[in-house]
Amino acid sequence: MKKTALSLSVLAALALGTASAQTTIKIASISPLSGGQSNLGTQIRNGAQLAVNEYAPQFKKLGFDLKLIPYDDQADPATGTAAARKIAADNQILAVVGTLNSGVAIPASAALAPSNLAMVSPANTANQVTDRGLANMNRIVARDDSQGPAGANFIAGNLKAKKAYVLNDKTAYGEGLAGEVEKALKAKGVSIVGSEGTEEKSDFSSIIAKIKLTRPDAIYFGGIYNQIGVFIKQLRGAGITTPVVGGDGLDSSELPVIVGKAGANNIYFTTVAAPLEALPAAKVFAANFQKSFNLAPQGFGAFGYDAAKVTLQGILDAARANNNKAPSRKQVQDAIRKGTFKGLLSGEVSFNSVGDRKAATLYVMNVKNGEFVLETSLPVKPPKN
Repeated sequence: MKKTALSLSVLAALALGTASAQTTIKIASISPLSGGQSNLGTQIRNGAQLAVNEYAPQFKKLGFDLKLIPYDDQADPATGTAAARKIAADNQILAVVGTLNSGVAIPASAALAPSNLAMVSPANTANQVTDRGLANMNRIVARDDSQGPAGANFIAGNLKAKKAYVLNDKTAYGEGLAGEVEKALKAKGVSIVGSEGTEEKSDFSSIIAKIKLTRPDAIYFGGIYNQIGVFIKQLRGAGITTPVVGGDGLDSSELPVIVGKAGANNIYFTTVAAPLEALPAAKVFAANFQKSFNLAPQGFGAFGYDAAKVTLQGILDAARANNNKAPSRKQVQDAIRKGTFKGLLSGEVSFNSVGDRKAATLYVMNVKNGEFVLETSLPVKPPKN
């Protein structure tokens, strides 16, 4: 009798455990949470967490416990791909928000693809992120072939540059962006007096010497704030006040800290992550973000939030189409690609056949005395496919 009672209690416990596991739904985030780019990666993670906090009651009504599982990719493709494989092995994870770096997104999304794990990027701009045609890869930001020409238009039109020096950080992101800028500048008749890639992080004296000799009217650097900030600090230290233009990799509050307030002028960047003052619905978001994390939100925090909201709404849509039961990864993947998502900070989101946002906006920011000031905004559409 005791043995039977014990067996029944064990079976009941196992049954409860199985039921509990079935009612847990997770999404994952992949972004740099340590290292030189952790400022932006933490913003993405926190934005995603805020969205999860807000969506949890809706999931609870359907009988699901909702969780975010953050992974640190250290801005490294190998680390990010290893994280993707761990995510694929956890059957409770139905979708992924990430990454920050295109060089990480490309192999990570390929590792997730066989499991039909949808990925919604708040940041990746390299053309090849979506040009590969993966069914699971989507992004809510503009591509390099939109952002690059916008940067070139600003250099040629607003800065009236006749000569430009183009640099990149030798990553998929930096090379892709700088390549698009260089191509567009040449088409506008701007002379490229120097073009090179560098992985240097601390000593830019040889590049600065070339810049002194060629005397460009503008410098374009495709890369991330932690590297470019050091470059600008040394450039200004050498007495060169030439405008420096970059992409959304400069969109971090750490940039003027690295450069130093005295040198944090005459810096411009295009960004896919809207400055919060450009987003009508951002006041409530900013207050909630500050309250939740004791940290001021930045553009990538807002876009991490929007990418997570697209992800979570896609899961809910798939669950409701599945008679309010936990959907499969394939069902979620299809719901995200085919859905139209409203109520986002950055406006309505829907994707084309390869996962590019059908309509996005680019912003040009001006760094003045260490502060980011909105210069202009520009609506863009992805190329037809």
